[in-house]
Amino acid sequence: MNDPEAVENFETMEEILARHRKENKDLQNKITGMKKQATKSKRKEVNSKCLDLQDKLKIKQENQIKDWKIANNQTFDTNEDDEVTPEKLLEQLSISQEDEQNQQNSFIDQQQQQEQPKKRRNRQKERLAKRDAAIAKMKEEAALEASKQPDLKKIEQESIDQLCELNKLKQFDIRPDGHCLFASILDQLKLRHDPEELDPDLNVTKLRLLSCNYVQEHRDDFIPYLFDEETMKLKDIDEYTNEMEHTAQWGGEIEILALSHVFDCPISILMSGRPVQVYNEHGKRARLKLVYYKHSYSLGEHYNSLHDS
Repeated sequence: MNDPEAVENFETMEEILARHRKENKDLQNKITGMKKQATKSKRKEVNSKCLDLQDKLKIKQENQIKDWKIANNQTFDTNEDDEVTPEKLLEQLSISQEDEQNQQNSFIDQQQQQEQPKKRRNRQKERLAKRDAAIAKMKEEAALEASKQPDLKKIEQESIDQLCELNKLKQFDIRPDGHCLFASILDQLKLRHDPEELDPDLNVTKLRLLSCNYVQEHRDDFIPYLFDEETMKLKDIDEYTNEMEHTAQWGGEIEILALSHVFDCPISILMSGRPVQVYNEHGKRARLKLVYYKHSYSLGEHYNSLHDS
């Protein structure tokens, strides 16, 4: 919901941790591939290199977290390096499973040379049992660690409740069906603008059409908002507006900015942990007030309308 410069220059702790989880996962996949391709003579060298990669990534991530805390004037916890995270549990389990498997394979090779036909063991069953036990242990440890993590939904809702109380506002629930942004703006228009100036047949579908038409007519103004970070390319504006107009695709800052100009009014977005974001603050008509949630709804990001209390 931030402007383009803020997105480039500001990263929350939650976003840093999410990026660290992806980096850990990517490294684990890389290590698995390196170990699979390693010959017997190179195994020791590959294992050493894998440990070195893990240590370097750990140090890099720890330094990023420390730098963020220093930059944001947060208390530094010297015990943070000893924290047991789900990623560390999974990493330890992966390494221990591989060591265990190597030991099992060595043991099996020795036994195969000595075993007699009359005393065959069901080694496949034993391996499956050990694998199931390892998976069960991993799930138990991950569940225990997850129970210690902060309740982001509760933290966000409490923060928003306090902001609403401070600003004498109350949250008006909008159905989380993919149209929540447009339904919230529709509710605000009926609440704060002169009914005689509004189209009596105005609805969510028409708001989608109005926003898409404005984007099409002012293409150059929306180029910064159409950059796709996954593909590193600009989205096709015709494909984007066609999907936004004819499906239940979630609306965002492009549609907020467009409708703020269509109705010549500021639109403010209240959210947890960040300043109120105002679009078209010089609009001449009454401001529309929305609230944005990132964690509070199971389906994902959501908007509600804000009424005066």
